[in-house]
Amino acid sequence: MLNLTTYGDQTDSPTLLIAHGLFGAGRNWGALAKRLSQTRRVITVDMRNHGESPWYNSHNYKDLAADLAEVIDTLDGPVDVLGHSMGGKAAMVLALTRPELVNRLIVADIAPVRYDHGQMQYIEAMKAVDLGKVKRRADAEAQLSDLLEDPILPGFFTQSIDIKAKQWRLNLEVLAREMPGILSFPKHLTDPYEGPALFLSGADSHYVKREYRPVIKQLFPAAQFAKIPDAGHWLHAEKPREFEAALRVWLEQSAPPAT
Repeated sequence: MLNLTTYGDQTDSPTLLIAHGLFGAGRNWGALAKRLSQTRRVITVDMRNHGESPWYNSHNYKDLAADLAEVIDTLDGPVDVLGHSMGGKAAMVLALTRPELVNRLIVADIAPVRYDHGQMQYIEAMKAVDLGKVKRRADAEAQLSDLLEDPILPGFFTQSIDIKAKQWRLNLEVLAREMPGILSFPKHLTDPYEGPALFLSGADSHYVKREYRPVIKQLFPAAQFAKIPDAGHWLHAEKPREFEAALRVWLEQSAPPAT
């Protein structure tokens, strides 16, 4: 099963399961999970081929969704599911294929469409890091800074380095091979998820364009949309307090009335 971290105890509010994006890990969401755990149990996972979770020879959304379902099956009842980017696509596939497991769905800055932008340059940059010269994360960040234009990414990527073992906690070979599928979205899923769904995106991001909304509404007819001002694709890292506030408001508003 996926490696997971649990924050807080079970309360009257549904458990929240968080699925990170490509090249990430559950620990990237630790600060938010800790704050949200004041009112509910929060579980973060390392997706397959990431972090401390097992490595496999496949990395498609059917398998990623099944991994999340395996975690939820060990819990009591359906849970709220939050997924960012790749994790958001996995969460959507989970909701479409196992709707009984998903109480509410939050999708952070991604849509159920195929993207044409590349990610291979990041894999090549990570492969180019001379891990033999890395004694601390800053050493790897310095090497990546010479290879990447975005100043945020070196610090993000190096969270997935095992300094002691001098290796990446990312199955870079499999992620590279499976990249076409990661950038895509399964076409055979046509039965909609009828539950509450929030598509929360960065106002400066181009991942959730207005022209994608008909596709989203076809699969998620109850979808609502919100944007975080002055935030891009990494909205939860760029504007953590605003992201948390928007999430809290929607979770409260979409909660069923007390009986």
